[in-house]
Amino acid sequence: MRRDRFLDLSVGVKAKTARPARLKLSAADRSELKRLKQQKLSARTWRRILTLEHLDKGLSVLAASRAVGGYHRETKRVADRYNANGLEAALADEPRPGGERKLDSVEEAAIVALVCGPPPEGNARWTIRLVTAEVMKRGIVRKVGRETIRVTLAEHDLKPWREKNVGRARDQRGVRRKDGGRASRLRATARPREAGGLPR
Repeated sequence: MRRDRFLDLSVGVKAKTARPARLKLSAADRSELKRLKQQKLSARTWRRILTLEHLDKGLSVLAASRAVGGYHRETKRVADRYNANGLEAALADEPRPGGERKLDSVEEAAIVALVCGPPPEGNARWTIRLVTAEVMKRGIVRKVGRETIRVTLAEHDLKPWREKNVGRARDQRGVRRKDGGRASRLRATARPREAGGLPR
């Protein structure tokens, strides 16, 4: 009995997607599609043009999606956008999730220059929290979050909290003791004599 119900449900879904889409192109839109096909277009736009033409001929959403090698959801979205807002909306990409970039290129460059310099007095290294506070304090940006700073530093492959990214002095002594590093050069460890090391 449960199996029969499942079969009935699947038949209903197929019948629903196999119905012809209620889409009729206007004469002006048909001529516009012919004109567009003469131009160099992206594969996505081509598929949408062909989808509209197939749906205009009376094909179902499922048949049109198979004819253009797409998904029936995509075909239905194109049809719905055409019916709601016309040809331009059907061919255009939908707005993608995510907002605009928080920082422009000038602000990013200023942040990178800031991080490449010495940290504020009393701090051994830059941290994301410290960079965020300093960027707003210096007026580079009015308001910015730590995640925006983290992403900006990651895009520029900067990790200022690591010793290897800190600028070294000419004597190659590394980070100064007052900044949380060693006070002198690293000593070379002697290897055993039989391995070709220094004699004791």
